[in-house]
Amino acid sequence: MAAVTLLSATGITRDFGGLRAVDQVDFELPEGQIRALIGPNGAGKTTFVNLLCGRLAPSAGRIVFAGEDVTRLPAHARIARGMAYTFQITSIFAALSLYDNVALAAQRRLAAGEGLGAAVAAALGRVGLAGRADQTAGDLSYGHQRLLEIAMGLAQRPRLLILDEPTQGLSDAEIEDFIALIRSVARDATILLIEHNMDVVMTLAERITVMDFGAVLAEGTPGEIKADRAVRIAYLGG
Repeated sequence: MAAVTLLSATGITRDFGGLRAVDQVDFELPEGQIRALIGPNGAGKTTFVNLLCGRLAPSAGRIVFAGEDVTRLPAHARIARGMAYTFQITSIFAALSLYDNVALAAQRRLAAGEGLGAAVAAALGRVGLAGRADQTAGDLSYGHQRLLEIAMGLAQRPRLLILDEPTQGLSDAEIEDFIALIRSVARDATILLIEHNMDVVMTLAERITVMDFGAVLAEGTPGEIKADRAVRIAYLGG
């Protein structure tokens, strides 16, 4: 049986004045897949993801999520439909506790009558921060702030979880835990991962999309991407 497409983008373009940051990108993400989005700095990856999640409006093109045209919907409306994302720069509420950070996210998607405390505890537990619920978020190390942000995404019970550079600031041991976490999350959600750590990408991704100069350069399995000469020249060091 063919996989159901959860997210698709057709001809997505974004111009900033005279600069074309994303150039007519076509993209399809099947439900249940772990997809990595890679490319050199300035390739347009984060801009493209911001278009997908509604933080930016496209100059041209169409985005469909779960069968609905969401091209003109704002970010909060896409969150309500099952998208969640973390940013390249952490966006936690530094003055609030870990509990309150996750509770604010969980309330967006909490089922009627469901306990908020249980939902928060479950999300913190999944990222290994269960014992720090009362700690002030701004006191966390940068790596743990990244994990808190992932917990905030998980608390929304997304159909699609978009992670922008999630392993930045994590130790080697924390990266191993992150890989196990994503494999666990992928049983319930589709994952789109922007990541520079190629060991993480090659370990986790079922398929990889490579961007360069705002366009898709290549797409395929990890093995196909490793063997692609154009990708090696543009990104993997020849």
